[in-house]
Amino acid sequence: MDDSTLADRLTQLGLSEKEVDTYLSILQNGEAKASEIADDTGVSKRYVYSISESLEKRGFVEVNDHVVPTTIRARPPSEVIAALSDQLEEMETALDERFSDTERRTQQFDVIKSRVTVVKRLTEYLANAENEVMLSVPQQYLPEIADELEAAVDRGVLVLLVVSSATDVDGDDVAGMASVARAWDQEMPIMLTVDGQFGLVAPADIIIRSNSDQRAIAFVQEQLVPVLSGSFLGNYWPMSSEIYVAEPRALPATYRNFRQPVLEATLRLRADEPVYVTATVHPVQAADDPGTIEGTVVDTRQGLAEPQTNAYPIEHTLVVDTGEKTVTIGGPGSFIEDYEADEVTLSEP
Repeated sequence: MDDSTLADRLTQLGLSEKEVDTYLSILQNGEAKASEIADDTGVSKRYVYSISESLEKRGFVEVNDHVVPTTIRARPPSEVIAALSDQLEEMETALDERFSDTERRTQQFDVIKSRVTVVKRLTEYLANAENEVMLSVPQQYLPEIADELEAAVDRGVLVLLVVSSATDVDGDDVAGMASVARAWDQEMPIMLTVDGQFGLVAPADIIIRSNSDQRAIAFVQEQLVPVLSGSFLGNYWPMSSEIYVAEPRALPATYRNFRQPVLEATLRLRADEPVYVTATVHPVQAADDPGTIEGTVVDTRQGLAEPQTNAYPIEHTLVVDTGEKTVTIGGPGSFIEDYEADEVTLSEP
């Protein structure tokens, strides 16, 4: 590699032209005094000291200022390359994490023709779930995704499951696979929403029959997925019958998905166990800065576990006694509650 190409490569690493000239001079001499480097590069000795300090921070040279006059020694190129490689590997990990996050949120809409791809997308979405899963699936297909559902529950994900075309399914069959499970003896589409971002809708035939000519739709769209969630809770959830409700999870616990703390608080109140809440909120339909509400949960309005107490399917509310007054808290997009919550922590008083 000629000197010009080498200089270009070094500037690509962030070195200025003067830094490149200084480093190459030090590299050629192995070790030199600042005055010698200044003569070679045509810059002042003070500037050589400044550039050498910068090069030392980047790992290219070592400045020996414990002797008079100060000398600057080039580090072996193999050490420099190794250090740069380590930094690039660290950067690659950080960039990969950011790239994956961006890629997950890219808006997309896919028409799926094959059973294999539908199964792959279902398991992929379930494996990536962080907060909430809503799923309807035929009973005969349930064993194929049992592991993914159990893993999601173990991660603390709220899993709302409807088993369709159900004949003899009961709570023991779905224990550990859901937070709440319901069954319906009628056929219904496969529906999946994950974290309010990922959605999939497919005719049951595409899973049950390998030669089906049906099509599935998978999408990543934050505006559309909540519509599918509303349809799931408003149309299919009420038509099915409850067969399983998991035990409340250990407290304290913090939630970004609002339906989960409503369910957890409901189950504890029904067991006569007091629940304390700390919520980051802002007033509904107001532009006020977020504040904090603390108090005791005295009631809930919800439709996840029987008996349902909400007035409409998507209503999920915490009724909280703050000690001074009683207020209602809803999740993102709330419009009848007093406050809209961004984050909720439940704990024992």
